[in-house]
Amino acid sequence: METPAEINRLKAAANAGEVETAAQEFAPAQPKPWSPALRISFRFCFVYFTLYGLSNQIIGGLIVIPEVNFTDLSVQWPLRQITLWTAAHVFHVTHPLIYADTGSGDRQYDWILTFFLLAFAIAATIVWSALDRRRKNYDTLHNWFRLALRIALASELLLYGLNKVIPLQMLFPSLARLLEPYGNFSPMATLWSSVGASRPYEIFTGCAETLGGLLLLLPRTAVLGALLGLADLTEVFVLNMTYDVPVKLLSFHLILYDLFLLAPEARRLFHFFFSDRAVAARLEPPLFRSPRANHAALMLQALLGIYLVGMNVYNGVGIWRTYGPGRPRPSLYGIWDVEQMSIDGQIHPPLLTDNDRWRRVVFDSMTRTSFQKMDESFASYGSSLNDKDQTLSLTNAGDKAWKADFTFNRSTPGQLALDGTMDGHKIHMQLKLFDHSKLMLVSRGFHWINDFPFQR
Repeated sequence: METPAEINRLKAAANAGEVETAAQEFAPAQPKPWSPALRISFRFCFVYFTLYGLSNQIIGGLIVIPEVNFTDLSVQWPLRQITLWTAAHVFHVTHPLIYADTGSGDRQYDWILTFFLLAFAIAATIVWSALDRRRKNYDTLHNWFRLALRIALASELLLYGLNKVIPLQMLFPSLARLLEPYGNFSPMATLWSSVGASRPYEIFTGCAETLGGLLLLLPRTAVLGALLGLADLTEVFVLNMTYDVPVKLLSFHLILYDLFLLAPEARRLFHFFFSDRAVAARLEPPLFRSPRANHAALMLQALLGIYLVGMNVYNGVGIWRTYGPGRPRPSLYGIWDVEQMSIDGQIHPPLLTDNDRWRRVVFDSMTRTSFQKMDESFASYGSSLNDKDQTLSLTNAGDKAWKADFTFNRSTPGQLALDGTMDGHKIHMQLKLFDHSKLMLVSRGFHWINDFPFQR
């Protein structure tokens, strides 16, 4: 039987062992060396993804200010000069490159700029690898870089997602679009019109993108956000490729951003989905050593999410009221069939072609008026409608000398007369309002019960 002294000695030894075990358990893990291939890959991704994000709309998506549009750095010095030089001396482009904001992200300018960024990133990786060949890992830089990519990717998902939730990106087909033959639609217009015609579907896809963006902003839900974002972005990229939407470069790079974020989780995800092995808990490396600093960083990420959502919603509501379905409508809003038209006093002037005769007049905007010709094509003009004086003025952006001025008389809600001059000719038109609400795309709606497919 042990004596009291021996019992105390055994207790002291046990306590010392527990302390040592606890110290070993909570001691910071020693950084593991990276393989040479991993170090080189990280250097390239760091340089290329950073340059790409700074040279296009991604950086602008992080700085959302109402009524302020940021010009992409890609068209500023020195990237513009470098891109134009590359186009002329590497690709031997002789025509002027378009670098003005056209709404397309796949301009020839963009492809050549991407080539330069890729070549520069390769060269920078070689130099970096030679100068920093003794470094064993980039754990700290990788941790901060993942944070930057998470925020950048989240901002783009929130931007596009909330523009669908409102919805704004794909609007319901305009009055002129409702009249245009389907065969005249471009692939992109087909996609835009079909999605815009179903607002619930557009809102659903926007919710999926928005949710992915929100989940990416917090470390604990970032993997789930990246998985959801990958599904969203893959669908977007496939649609861009198959419907010729000029956002191919951006959507492809956003997928690369997403894959970079998921790469460290690849083994855990594989075991989770494809094996019966237990998946170890995910340990997110802290940004700082201080718990207080890490807590502050987490709060800042949450506040950034609130800021991005708030600003995008604010801008979206403004666009909805200015250009979307909530925009003001002209007093003559609608589709008007031309029942009678005379030019210089003649109802059927000699040598009058279908290109000269109007079939319909469409008032859908406060600033634009469209005329449908007999050959189904459209001519759109800038317009100014004065309800007090009952006058309509038209302008042609392609011909500054061209002008048209009319007075209008709406004898009944469904009858309209236009009298005036257009391009030097005296014009008179008798118009009748067409009830576009009876068009199938507008009136069909949703039905729970369909005894037969209604595919007309």
